[in-house]
Amino acid sequence: MVVIGGGVIGTSVAYQLAKTKRKVMLIEKGEIGGQTSGSCDKAIFLQSKQPGLPIQMAKASMRLYENLEDELGMSIEFKKNGGMIVIESDTHMDAMAKFVKERKKAGMDVKLLDRNETLAWQPGLSSHIAGAAFSKEDAEVNPLRLSQAFAQAAKRYGAVVRTHTEVTDIICADGKVTGVQTTDGKIAAETVVNAAGPFASQIAEMTGIGLTIMPRRGAILITEKIEPFIHGNILCSQYIAAKHAASGDGDIPPYGIGLSLGQTERGNLLIGASREFKGYDKAVGPDVLSAIASHATRIAPALNNVNIIRTMVGFRPFTGDGLPIIDKAKAVEGFITAAGHEGDGIALAPITGHLVISLLEDEEHYKDWLKRLRLERMHEV
Repeated sequence: MVVIGGGVIGTSVAYQLAKTKRKVMLIEKGEIGGQTSGSCDKAIFLQSKQPGLPIQMAKASMRLYENLEDELGMSIEFKKNGGMIVIESDTHMDAMAKFVKERKKAGMDVKLLDRNETLAWQPGLSSHIAGAAFSKEDAEVNPLRLSQAFAQAAKRYGAVVRTHTEVTDIICADGKVTGVQTTDGKIAAETVVNAAGPFASQIAEMTGIGLTIMPRRGAILITEKIEPFIHGNILCSQYIAAKHAASGDGDIPPYGIGLSLGQTERGNLLIGASREFKGYDKAVGPDVLSAIASHATRIAPALNNVNIIRTMVGFRPFTGDGLPIIDKAKAVEGFITAAGHEGDGIALAPITGHLVISLLEDEEHYKDWLKRLRLERMHEV
């Protein structure tokens, strides 16, 4: 079996496949975790997910995270410190009260905080904010280390990991996958898992399949190392609105700006983020970066005194309906897609590996979820 893509999704899938004693080869065109998984924040937000299947999947994935460091034998910097969605204006409080109510109904431990409660938990925020939605279920992880830990664990179970190797074609015969062509030669395989994230459409096109996965560009500012600045991770209500907006939606702010704020183990702040449809162009202009900084410092004025040392840009795999594609192709036997997680790839990485196994083995445990994904998606594979 060949798994294409060495980010958190591809490495999770490769790990779970290798555990079943299948012969697995993971192919990554760069370094493990070097694409989207190495250019994003570190938040595992559950409350940002939509009620229904998205939250159910995220909660199941979180249960897997609880013991993942012991299972993988490597630190992934997993911490369950809670998460907060800041509300800037009193006019948004009613909408966020509904947001909280819906997530409570979906089984989440989440509550609405007033201004004083919010500032007591996050004193670095501006006194003008109205409140926040807070959940102690939200957590954080280092996505680069997570990708590397999955890959190393997969290798211990016998998987072969080939980096700096690009897939240039999917070889098919009589409607079935027979292998892949790479920059380092041909590899025979009866099953190929397309876990190439925002590049998944390009891989699918090699089999004649059209996937509705678009790259949605995002930029993040990285600061110098400072003393602990926040507790857990922070989003703002504008971030949630931008996340769930469709392409061309006129109701989101310029560049899709919404605050995401986290802090690494070493003390660097990760300040985001933008959301733009610009193809695969990584050249983000100073206007976008300035807009991210301006929005962040309005919510957390203390950031004005912190130096930015660099930026990073990545692409989220956007599907349009907020649901990943985890399914077998109808037209090409042996071709499986596990992509399109948008900004939820970090949260859903552990469960996605299990879902692919369930897809292959027709396990009852996740069979209903896979069926619901097919029914709720607005696209076919």
